[in-house]
Amino acid sequence: MTDSTLYPWQTNVWRQLSEMRQRMPHALLLQGKRGIGKMDFSLHLARSLLCDRPEQDLQPCGGCESCKWFEQDNHPDFRLIEPGEVEAGVEDESPSSAKPARKNQISVDKVRELGEFLNLSSHRAGLRIVLLHPAEGLNLASANALLKMLEEPPAGVLFLLVTHQPQRLLPTIRSRCNIIGMPVPMRLDAEAWLTTQGVQNAMQRLAYAGGSPLQALQDQVAELRASDLVGHLGQGRRMDPFAAAGFAVKLGVVEVVTLMQKWLYDLYALSLTGQLRYHLNERESLQALAKGVDLHRLLEFQRVLDEARRHALHPLNADLQLESLMIQYSQVFTVSS
Repeated sequence: MTDSTLYPWQTNVWRQLSEMRQRMPHALLLQGKRGIGKMDFSLHLARSLLCDRPEQDLQPCGGCESCKWFEQDNHPDFRLIEPGEVEAGVEDESPSSAKPARKNQISVDKVRELGEFLNLSSHRAGLRIVLLHPAEGLNLASANALLKMLEEPPAGVLFLLVTHQPQRLLPTIRSRCNIIGMPVPMRLDAEAWLTTQGVQNAMQRLAYAGGSPLQALQDQVAELRASDLVGHLGQGRRMDPFAAAGFAVKLGVVEVVTLMQKWLYDLYALSLTGQLRYHLNERESLQALAKGVDLHRLLEFQRVLDEARRHALHPLNADLQLESLMIQYSQVFTVSS
């Protein structure tokens, strides 16, 4: 079933778009931080615009035929375009490319397939909606294919593009969209919402997620898996890199690199300002590490992590990658803490 949710911190932007309902542009670009509910909002908006009997505040009624189709993921006037793999040998990014599209990319074939949908008349004699998420998943070929559609939009079609990395979109695509900045909730509001979702230590989890409540909710399980690795990182130079790498492999390179970047950020910030941003419950451990850290080496290792993140999905041996990262981490410290 397609999720469709409006979060408390989205009421103002909902009101803004409701006022535009009678003069809706042909394309909206909803942009904002990861983990604040942009995709859920977009689905809710699409469901509302397609609803036969919207309520007074333009919320979808939930009971009409259109709403039921939407819930069952088979609405004839709605298309969701998301990343997916294509078969090896399909040309995508360039005529000379014979590599399969990456999992996080939206292939040109998926965009081109919209042609048939756009050329048809609306099944309900109303609006047709294309939701593309995440928009930064477009590669050069698929972005150019979409651009042609945005330049000559068919009547009665609304494009909804969702992104948390708008800088990765072609400027020509951004210029053809009405940009909507999606709000980040106030900290206390986000903590209150997380508490209603049954999240323990909402303040700490929200801090670790950089203020994104949905990311904090999702991170709840990930944090439990990462707790053993955090324990190893807390040992600094005394850490056994190979034992730590054994725990790290269970998490995967992307999650490990992200965790270590946040850990080093807190270590650096604590050394300079005495403040923590992410690991609020690890102050004692980080304070002990700060006494023996070489800040120059720490910054050099941050650059190593940045590079590792860029190549995290490359098919290298994960065990060797993670062992190397753990060895380099232990060398950031000049003395045992």
